[in-house]
Amino acid sequence: MGGLRQSHVFSEELIDKLRQSRQIAVLTGAGISAESGLPTFRDPLTGLWAKYDPTRLASRAGFTADPKLVWDWYEHRRAQAKAAEPNLGHLALTEMEARAPRFTLITQNVDGLHHRAGSVSVVELHGNIFTNKCLDEDAPVSPHECAPGEPPTCRRCGGLVRPGVVWFGENLPAGALDRAVRAAKSCDAFLVVGTSGAVMPAAALLQVAAERGATCVAVNVERVTTPPGVEMLTGRAGEILPALVGALWPPAVPA
Repeated sequence: MGGLRQSHVFSEELIDKLRQSRQIAVLTGAGISAESGLPTFRDPLTGLWAKYDPTRLASRAGFTADPKLVWDWYEHRRAQAKAAEPNLGHLALTEMEARAPRFTLITQNVDGLHHRAGSVSVVELHGNIFTNKCLDEDAPVSPHECAPGEPPTCRRCGGLVRPGVVWFGENLPAGALDRAVRAAKSCDAFLVVGTSGAVMPAAALLQVAAERGATCVAVNVERVTTPPGVEMLTGRAGEILPALVGALWPPAVPA
C-alpha cells in the first residue's frame, strides 16, 4: 500500500502465523468508522438531536411513537455517512481481502464504508442505513416500492417504511449471523477491529475462533477484555492495519 505508514512493529511469530493463514475473518465495530468522523452510540448527540436518547430513537417503540422524528434522525445519519470517507483502516482491509486466499469481513457498522472502500465479502450484522424495509412485513422495500412521505409508506401493504437496520431489542438477520458464525468456526486467523467486544452475539465470534485454535488479534485505541491467547494491538485502525498489511505482504523491491 504505497505511502501508508508501516512504523508499527509486530512480532515475527504473529506475522508468520497470519502469513500462513488460508482463511482470515475480520470483525469491525464503530471504532473504525469513528476514524472517518462518524459518531458512535456512546457519543452524546449534538445540535438539534442533543435532547434525544439514541437508544430510544433506534427502536421500534420510538419509531411507532413518532415515525417522522425517527425518520428525520436517520436521514441526518445518512447524510453524515454520505459525507464521510473510508479511512486507511478500511482501505487496508480491502487490500487484505485481495491478498488473502479466503477472507470474510463481518461488520457491526451500518454506514456502508467498507463497500465504498472496495471490500466485497462483507457481512453486515446490523443491516445497512441506506436500505429500507416495511415495518409490518419486515421485508426489504426497494425505492420504487416506496410511496412518498416522511417516512415513506410501502406500496405493497400501505405500512410505514423504516430504515433497514437492526434496532435495539431486535434479532440480527439470521442469514448474516449464520455466515459470521461459519467464518469464525472455519478461519485460522480472526481480527477484531474497533469494537470492545461487549455487544452480543457478535462478541461471541472471537471466543468461537479462539476456542477453535485460530490466531486471534484485537485492534483498538484502548485495551479491551479478550479471551486468553488474543494478541492486543493498541492504536488507531488507520495506522495499525496498513502497517500490518505492509508487514504481511511487503512491497516488491525493484531489481
